[in-house]
Amino acid sequence: MEPSQVIIRPVVSEKTYALAEAGKYTFRVHDHAHKTQIRQAIERLFDVNVVDVRTASVKSKPKRRAYTSGRTRTWKKAIVQVQEGQAIPIFGTTLEAGE
Repeated sequence: MEPSQVIIRPVVSEKTYALAEAGKYTFRVHDHAHKTQIRQAIERLFDVNVVDVRTASVKSKPKRRAYTSGRTRTWKKAIVQVQEGQAIPIFGTTLEAGE
C-alpha cells in the first residue's frame, strides 16, 4: 500500500490540537493498515522519526434524519508520537492570546 493510501487525513479537534503540542498527532488511517505501515507512511510523507504508534477503531454511531435511520461508518485512527524536537507541519502552530 502506498503511504498516501495508508494515511487518509488528519483528525482535527480540540483534543488533537492539545496532543499535537505534546508531539502526538492523530490521523484517520486505512482500516486494514497496521502499525508498521502507519509508521513507514508517516516517516516518508513528513520526514520525521516516529517513536510510537497507537491505533483505535472508532465505532459507528446511530443517526436519524426524519423517518430514515442509519449509522455512521466505522473508521480507524492512529495517534503517532514523533521524536522530541520534531513536528508535523500540517497541524500548524497555535496562536498566542493577544495575537
